[in-house]
Amino acid sequence: MRTVDIITKKRDGGELTREEIEFFVKGYVDGDIPDYQAAAWAMAVYFQGMSAPETARLTEAMAFSGATLDLHDTLPFIVDKHSSGGVGDKTTLVVGPMVAALGIPVGKMSGRGLSYSGGTLDKLESIPGFSAKLTLEQFKKQLKVIGLVVAGQTQDLAPADGKMYALRDVTGTVPSLPLIASSIMSKKIAAGADAIVLDVKVGQGAFMETVPAAIELAELMVQIGRHLGRKMSALIGDMSQPLGLAVGNALEVKEAIETLNGKGPADFRDHCVDVAREMLIIADKASDPVDAAAAARKTLEDGSAWAMFRAFVAAQGGDVRFLDDPERLPRAPLVSPLLSPADGYIAQVDAREVGYTVVDLGGGRARKEDSIDPTVGIVLAEKTKVGQPVSRGAPLLWVHAISKASQDAALRRLSGALQISDHPVEAPPLIHTVIR
Repeated sequence: MRTVDIITKKRDGGELTREEIEFFVKGYVDGDIPDYQAAAWAMAVYFQGMSAPETARLTEAMAFSGATLDLHDTLPFIVDKHSSGGVGDKTTLVVGPMVAALGIPVGKMSGRGLSYSGGTLDKLESIPGFSAKLTLEQFKKQLKVIGLVVAGQTQDLAPADGKMYALRDVTGTVPSLPLIASSIMSKKIAAGADAIVLDVKVGQGAFMETVPAAIELAELMVQIGRHLGRKMSALIGDMSQPLGLAVGNALEVKEAIETLNGKGPADFRDHCVDVAREMLIIADKASDPVDAAAAARKTLEDGSAWAMFRAFVAAQGGDVRFLDDPERLPRAPLVSPLLSPADGYIAQVDAREVGYTVVDLGGGRARKEDSIDPTVGIVLAEKTKVGQPVSRGAPLLWVHAISKASQDAALRRLSGALQISDHPVEAPPLIHTVIR
């Protein structure tokens, strides 16, 4: 078998066999296939696409290109969730404890933020003492004893994905749906979950900017997961504006704590209930969506999700005194409001601009090796949501910064990210559709 023949076959629209895909993936991981041939193959996929079975074969080959987690010697059934990322998306911090509090083990390998999309590990590590570096044995033990664990993904899991993603990033092939789907799903499959809920974001603050494109990606990933024997569900969540009010690591932890205590922004709380509901359904803990949502919401009301969160953080070294008194979490020295220039209705809160502003403040990464400041960020006012009325001179948001220069630059940039209309504006739905 020759690499050039595989490239040519895909270039001409042919469907690659399991053997051809496995040969290619193994050869690339082992270094036998050079970058220039892998780039040619990726471009052929970009233009010709892949069938759903073909994408499943690619996902499986990438998933098993390195180590995999088998958690069944610890627990018989594991549920995971994956978000395609977004601005203010601290969902895992709330949903994980909600689901685990209902007796469903949640074992999650999470990542760090890159560009304007925040990372779960960065948020958790703003809690003093918290460690995401766990051995496999520590991961399994915590999952069995507590029922909830969130750790960093090791480089041994799906190494083909890491290598292929780096190549796609510099060859103009990132927007390929089969390559996106196989990248996401290979990591989920390698991490050992039996059931996966996908939270695919759509809008200005998401990679997929239109609902049809987001649905297409979600449906493809659901097909892949089912082909590989996983139970699957997907939500198409709105990311045209930030989720919740807080954007920035420590600020988002504080908002998650509020939500776990039965408070927090309504949109974020409702979104967490929606995701938890789907996790209960695919775990066969509920069949009726209304009952599942009620059970999920009750964990926020009766304190069980909060107790689970405290136990989980403590197990991974986090100092729970900062949870019990969130005002002790790291804080930026400067806080300044952006005031509304007019009466009217919020017409736009550009999630992407908000996210990039947080990066400029020091709260995100332009490159993977960049360090971040957990204290900086943006907190929207409760009324700063699309469709809400605002009054001239009222605070629209607050910028948390470490210097006057970065604060002023953020205020200038954010003034262009918000639009106010003279006429009422319809708010976007939190969830556009659900794929089961």
